[in-house]
Amino acid sequence: MSEMRRVTAIRNGTVVDHIPSGRAMQVIRLLRIDTDRSTPVSLVMNVPSDKIGRKDVLKIEDRELSHKELDRLALIAPSASIAIIRNHAVAEKMMVELADDLVNIARCSFSNCITINDREPLPQRMRVVNRDPLEIRCYYCGRGQDIEELIEKIL
Repeated sequence: MSEMRRVTAIRNGTVVDHIPSGRAMQVIRLLRIDTDRSTPVSLVMNVPSDKIGRKDVLKIEDRELSHKELDRLALIAPSASIAIIRNHAVAEKMMVELADDLVNIARCSFSNCITINDREPLPQRMRVVNRDPLEIRCYYCGRGQDIEELIEKIL
């Protein structure tokens, strides 16, 4: 049985593939995609994936993601792949990579962390302690971060 194409091709823009199923709306918020904009954004949710079981796919026309956006995306979709489309063809393809040291990506969730104090102008810094399962700790207070809570605190 052949798989039917669910979303049309785009001329220029970005395709974010292999988003964990159900996380595409978080990616849209993270990328601050204006839903009132005139250029199309295509979203396919909960489709089969040989790589991760079920996945979401996001196509954003006329926009290429910055490296800063890719760093933030790695928290939500660490196994995502990115295709930059130019003139209906894949111009670049890359995998999202979660860095070992996350600087100014998300705020520490511990209410008493020194980074919460406005008088202490420290960068928000996290360390990836383990990748599977994902474990992230604040560089300053050493507290483990709840990943779902951390996603809500992405800068």
